[in-house]
Amino acid sequence: MPTTTHSPSRWLALTLALFAGAAAAQTFPAKQVRIVVPFTAGGGTDIAARVLAQKLTERTSQTFLVDNRPGASGIIGTELVAKSAPDGYTLLVGSQTVMAVVPAMYGKLNYDTVRDFAPVIHIIDTPTLIAIHPSLPVKTIKDLIALAKVRPGQLSYGGASGGTPHLSGVLFNLMAKIDMLFVPYKGEGPAITDAMGGQISMVFSNLATVLPMAQSGRLRPLAVTSAKRVASAPEIPTVAETGLPDYVVNTWFGLFAPAATPRAVITKLNADAASALNNPDAKEKLAAQGMYVVANSPEDLAALLKIEVPRWAKVVKEAGVKPQ
Repeated sequence: MPTTTHSPSRWLALTLALFAGAAAAQTFPAKQVRIVVPFTAGGGTDIAARVLAQKLTERTSQTFLVDNRPGASGIIGTELVAKSAPDGYTLLVGSQTVMAVVPAMYGKLNYDTVRDFAPVIHIIDTPTLIAIHPSLPVKTIKDLIALAKVRPGQLSYGGASGGTPHLSGVLFNLMAKIDMLFVPYKGEGPAITDAMGGQISMVFSNLATVLPMAQSGRLRPLAVTSAKRVASAPEIPTVAETGLPDYVVNTWFGLFAPAATPRAVITKLNADAASALNNPDAKEKLAAQGMYVVANSPEDLAALLKIEVPRWAKVVKEAGVKPQ
């Protein structure tokens, strides 16, 4: 039976590569690091990135610079990072929209969000709040589903096409076997305004964004979409508690590097980012925006991504969602 041999040159190359990666990690970062946000400034992805960048800069004494590269539903900035040098100096803050929903909606892209990225750290989760116009005769999720079944196509919700609010509603429709109408808007703000005015029935919106309207009575909060109630609004039940078991949706943001980035650099980035995110000041700033720090391992983020990509691909396919 033939034996397999490996040339000395191959082993030497492998050994040198391992030593090079370890050496790079010991001195990393040795220059400015760019964190690409594939959306405009001011949104949730940008806010999370800037809090993280500030604390990483303080921790490492090297500048972590947020670089907004919006366009094509996040594709432009995401592709830029996928094709960047795998050295840890160009990173991406990606969400489930960018990493899971957009590939399903747009089909073939010039990158693969599982194959072409190395997960670094799960930055935050932020739950969605389902809030309705007060005139709707509904007090719970169970009531909402019952009303939607007797008024098919008459209840409406709004948000940006392809975003978490949109797909949260699509998943709700599929799981509850109802037909609520999606009305596309340029963003959450105009949709919330129209929900308060009664032009649409409800919104699936970022908790921190819509909670003040719910607390003031201009909208009625029904449920949060997280697995557990949230500390900032413990009186609001979860969707699963009040009528739709197993329905859980969180907006999540993660830090990613190009796929071939040395493992030692990923490990160093993860440790620095975890320390930065667990800083009390960072936690407070993020919590004020309805964002809750996760800061787990690269393997945990990789596992989440492998669940989210097929999950949202199935939702997009079953609902026939197309870019608008």
